[in-house]
Amino acid sequence: MSGAAEWRWINRYAEQFTACQVTEGEYAVVLSESSSKPEIVESARIALEMLGAAVADVRMPTPPNPGPLPIRSTGASQALAGHRSAVAACASADFVVDCTAEGLLHAPELGQILDGGARVLMISAEHPENTERWPHDPALKDKVEHGVSLLQSASVMTITSEAGTDLRVDLTDAFRAGSYGWCTEPGSIAHWPGGLVLAFPAANTVNGTVVLARGDINLTFKEYIREQITLTLENDFVTDIAGDGHDAELMRSYVAAFDEPEAYAISHIGWGMNPAARWESMAMWDKSALNGTELRAFAGNVVFSTGANEVAGRFCRGHFDLPMRNCTVALDGEVVVDAGVLRDDLRS
Repeated sequence: MSGAAEWRWINRYAEQFTACQVTEGEYAVVLSESSSKPEIVESARIALEMLGAAVADVRMPTPPNPGPLPIRSTGASQALAGHRSAVAACASADFVVDCTAEGLLHAPELGQILDGGARVLMISAEHPENTERWPHDPALKDKVEHGVSLLQSASVMTITSEAGTDLRVDLTDAFRAGSYGWCTEPGSIAHWPGGLVLAFPAANTVNGTVVLARGDINLTFKEYIREQITLTLENDFVTDIAGDGHDAELMRSYVAAFDEPEAYAISHIGWGMNPAARWESMAMWDKSALNGTELRAFAGNVVFSTGANEVAGRFCRGHFDLPMRNCTVALDGEVVVDAGVLRDDLRS
């Protein structure tokens, strides 16, 4: 696809930046790297200029991947690589558009940038054409905040499904948060599209079984699951990846290649709430054309992820993001997602 920005994309970016309260005269940074998609960077820059922001480009070289395998869709960009001048430029801005390939959400430099007071909107590697289907939905904010409040009030989250998932998450000392797709407060970050409520559990709090059924998603591979996989978890860690098919074999091989015990542990778990995000959308794109944020946010899905979890003191490169359909989520026994359908008070 061409790297040229389309007017319809620029208008959508401008609409989202307006929701982030970008105003005339604000200092804005477009953060990118050499492997960022030019159409994303150009759309962001022009949209900011339309709104009257004072725009600066910070473009970093994409660092080499030391292996052993490609890493995708982590939310942990390595593009800044601790570069103090680049970090300072972002930290001193009012608003940062994160166009890095993997995104800043779990990057080590994020804390310093947010401490400077910047608002950060992470667009990552989503092709701008996708944004045409994600209109700004003001109602999503109240619904996500309601979901976060329910999660914050709960002591235990359980996830079950007809396929066989039966997982218990002790929420004691878990970090709980949500994103509705825009940010207005200094020192805050959002990913676009938003509509996601998550818990990062503390150490030794997750036990049970996760069953990945046909049609569930492995976002690290950007593939739909074709053959059932059963994950057994004991005190946070996946102790068994069972399944006779290609999907299970590939998962076992990939995670083992990093030789990191932490890669087998839970990173975060939660549910999607965005009615404009679609499960089917990944089927329409080549893998290089999307990052999969939409697949984490579609309404009623459960996102189960393994890998780095700062709350539990675990850091690693290997990871899986695994959105699942048709699951039931209960908080202290109260159902909030019923077989993949959000409860009425959580629907936008």
